[in-house]
Amino acid sequence: MRRVVSGLKCVAHVPSSIPEYFALFGLEPRFSIDAAGLTNAYREVLSRVHPDRHAGAGASERRAAMQLASHANEAYRILKSDVARAAYLCRCHGAPLEGPNAAPPEASFLERQMRWHEALETARKAGDANAIVALSEEVEQQHSNLLGRIAQFIDVNRDFTGAAQAVRALMFLEKIHAEIDRALADRDETAAAQK
Repeated sequence: MRRVVSGLKCVAHVPSSIPEYFALFGLEPRFSIDAAGLTNAYREVLSRVHPDRHAGAGASERRAAMQLASHANEAYRILKSDVARAAYLCRCHGAPLEGPNAAPPEASFLERQMRWHEALETARKAGDANAIVALSEEVEQQHSNLLGRIAQFIDVNRDFTGAAQAVRALMFLEKIHAEIDRALADRDETAAAQK
């Protein structure tokens, strides 16, 4: 195992219930990360631990390489996603996103959720693509604002409870945005079928 991980920027096993993904890639644990730097670090780690590179080794070393490659893939998947990275950082700092200890969503955000759902349903029934596009732009602006707030909570204030609340809102925004995209796709399919 030691030979498999030689030269990596982390240890093979982390004594925690939450794996240390940032250290694996030699990155500072922050919300704001350099995406290109993450990708380069991931490729470097994967080139060292990829199971094909250890095909001629003993069974235990091949198994270790496979486990480390799987760990690197999972770490990269989590860290490259804004939502997953923020949720991971919150969990690492004891701020759960769900369950009895999770911070409740802001009442104003809950009201906005309901308004967005109603607006989407109304626009969908009316076949009003302009209203759906306008709603998409509003949701996208809110998404951008939340990313900024999460960066402030995590990287500047170290307020992981506030970040967890914002991450929960961001998760909802991603769901409503997917619904908006489906509504636009359905409308396009209907228009194409009518031609």
